[in-house]
Formats: sequence, structure tokens, C-alpha cells
Amino acid sequence: MSYLLLAIAGLWMADGLALLVAPLRTVALVRQALAASPSHATWSGVTMAAGLILLLQASDLTYQGLWMVTGFAMVAKGGFFLLSNDETRHSVLHWCLSRDAVDYRFWGLGLCMLSVLLIHACGWL
Repeated sequence: MSYLLLAIAGLWMADGLALLVAPLRTVALVRQALAASPSHATWSGVTMAAGLILLLQASDLTYQGLWMVTGFAMVAKGGFFLLSNDETRHSVLHWCLSRDAVDYRFWGLGLCMLSVLLIHACGWL
């Protein structure tokens, strides 16, 4: 199960670094991907599954409260995007994808921080 947690940490690190290095280019690629394949069911399911993994493994990890809150937030976000109507989903995505570059850099720092903390909690650092 720790390999699944490390995969989540790897995804967070990759996303965080992309947002730090080239935030506007990364967001432009996300917009293109959403335009090409507007189905959110797959990614919402992946987000919910990763959140459930975090929730189930939180008791075995350092920073247990952080992983429980993060896992719950991931499940809630995935559920929202899976169950919300198209208009609501579109307005939330539009708001998220129309931020300033500095906002994306802060999200990138947060994702990198979560990644390093999860790797540390798994005992690999």
C-alpha cells in the first residue's frame, strides 16, 4: 500500500513542479485537455480513490490528521465534480482556471509540500 501512497506523492510533486515552473502553460494544457475530453467521471473517480487510500492509510502514517483532512477533501472534490451538474462544474472550473500566475505557484508549493510530507510519512525520507 505504501507504493500507492508514493504514487500519489509523485503525482503531487509532478503537478506542483509544473505549476511552479510554468503555471500559465500548465493551465493552458489543462484547458486543452478539458476541451478535448470534457468527461470528468474518470478523473473524479481517480481523485476519490486516492482520497480513500489516504483515509484508509492515515492511521499508519505520521501527520495522521493532515492525511485524514486531505483524503476527505479529495473525496469531497471528486464527489462534487462527479455529482454536480454541468453548469456548476463549468463555473467552478472557469473560476479555478482563470487565476493569476502567482496563485498557481502557491498551489504548486502546496502540492510539493504535501508530496514531501507524504514521502516522509511513508518513511522514505
